[in-house]
Amino acid sequence: MADEAEFKNKADFKIREDALVSRRNFIKGVITSGVAVSSASYLFRASTLLSGQQVAAGVGERLITLNVNGQQRRVDVMKQETLASTLRYKLGLTGTKLGCDRAECGSCTVLIDDIPYYACSVLTHTVRGRKVSTIEGLANPDGTLHPVQQGVIDEQGFQCAFCMPGFIMATVGYLKKNPNPTRKELAQGISGNLCRCQDYDKILTALMRGAENVRRSNRG
Repeated sequence: MADEAEFKNKADFKIREDALVSRRNFIKGVITSGVAVSSASYLFRASTLLSGQQVAAGVGERLITLNVNGQQRRVDVMKQETLASTLRYKLGLTGTKLGCDRAECGSCTVLIDDIPYYACSVLTHTVRGRKVSTIEGLANPDGTLHPVQQGVIDEQGFQCAFCMPGFIMATVGYLKKNPNPTRKELAQGISGNLCRCQDYDKILTALMRGAENVRRSNRG
């Protein structure tokens, strides 16, 4: 009886051991196959992207071409992305400042088809096929500053200058429709831009000097 009981215990232990090994092998097999499938799918995606034969769904829609400062720029843009974010963080055009980020301060002003817009409130996808101009695109290729930029330097019209690009872009856009404004008219024309330092008198003096420079360059 003792021998029979011992044999039975050994048999039960053997069954449990075999079951444990089988379970361990099963789990190991699942993990191994999962890694293989994951690696294979990763390599497949990488190869198809590198070969250009296949693009994942949705990615192609995000790749758009923008006309910025006279150049065609290819950029990956999310549908909810603002033009200000694209210019600063995708294209490296950091002259477009982000102040309030809700269309109140004007620091992000750019020109779209020569009209001033708050870039923080324009979706990048909406400007495809249009001409976008930023502060970086105002100077001539030889480095000569735009007349409005030069006017600001001549009069040293700002303090911290954080808002300067927005004011300059708004002024350049306004002067295209009113090249000979009075001081009051120019103040009204750029009233959508705010200065943190509140040095508006000096700003207006500088921008009026810029308007004069524009007229002089047009006559020349």
